[in-house]
Amino acid sequence: MVTGAWVAGGWGLFAGAALLVGAAVGSLVRVPPRLIALVMAFGSGVLMAAVSFELIAEAYERSGMWPVVAGAVGGAAVYSGANALLARRGAQHRKRSGEQQPSEAEAPGSGNAIALGALLDGIPESVVIGTSLLGGGHLGVATVGAVFISNLPEGLASAAGMRGAGRSRRYVFTLWGSIAVISGLAALAGYALLGGASEAAMAMITAVAGGAILAMVADTMIPEAYSKVHLLTGLVTVVGFLSAFAMAHL
Repeated sequence: MVTGAWVAGGWGLFAGAALLVGAAVGSLVRVPPRLIALVMAFGSGVLMAAVSFELIAEAYERSGMWPVVAGAVGGAAVYSGANALLARRGAQHRKRSGEQQPSEAEAPGSGNAIALGALLDGIPESVVIGTSLLGGGHLGVATVGAVFISNLPEGLASAAGMRGAGRSRRYVFTLWGSIAVISGLAALAGYALLGGASEAAMAMITAVAGGAILAMVADTMIPEAYSKVHLLTGLVTVVGFLSAFAMAHL
C-alpha cells in the first residue's frame, strides 16, 4: 500500500511538473500566442478523450448510469461555482497568455486567487491518477499523458500572462513549483485515502473528477485557444482527441 501510494504520488508529480516546464518556457521565451493557443486546443482534445474513455467509461462500468450522471454534474457544478467566485477576485484570465490578467495594483489579492484557481484546475486530475492504480489497476497512460500535455500550455500561457501583468519570475516559479508538488501529494492522497472505497463510491469519485475536468476545459482552455486561432480550434482539438484515443488503445 505504501509503495503504491508513492508510485501514485510520483506519477502525479510527473504530470504536474509539466506546469513548471511550461512556466519556464513562458517566463524566459516569448512564444507566439498562436502557437500557445494551438497547443492549448490540442491539450483540450486530449483531456476530453481521457475523460470520455478512461474516466466516465470506467465509472459507468463500475456502477452504471446514475452515479456517473450525478457525479459528473456535481463535479462540474462545484468547479463552475468555485471558478466563478475566483473569477470575481481576479483569476478569470489565469490561463490567458495576453494582457488580460490584472496586476496586483489593479486587483489586490488577484495573485492569491490565481494560485487557488491553479489548484482548482489541477487537483481533480491528480486524484484520478492516484485512484487509477487502486485494486491492482493499471495506470491510465492516456490519463497521465492527457494531464501532462494539457499542463504544458497551461503553465506556458499563465506564465506569459503573469509576466504581462508585472508578476516576477520568482512568483511564477514558486506558484507552479508548488502546484506540481501538490499535484503529487493529491495523487498520493487519492491512492492512500480511497483504497477502501466501494465500487459505487469509486465510480462517483471518478465521475466527479471527470465532470470537473470537462468544465475546466470548456471554461478556461477552449476560450484561450479560440481567442487566438479561431476556426483552427476545432480541427486541432479533434487531432488531440484522436491522439489520446489512439494512446488508450495501444
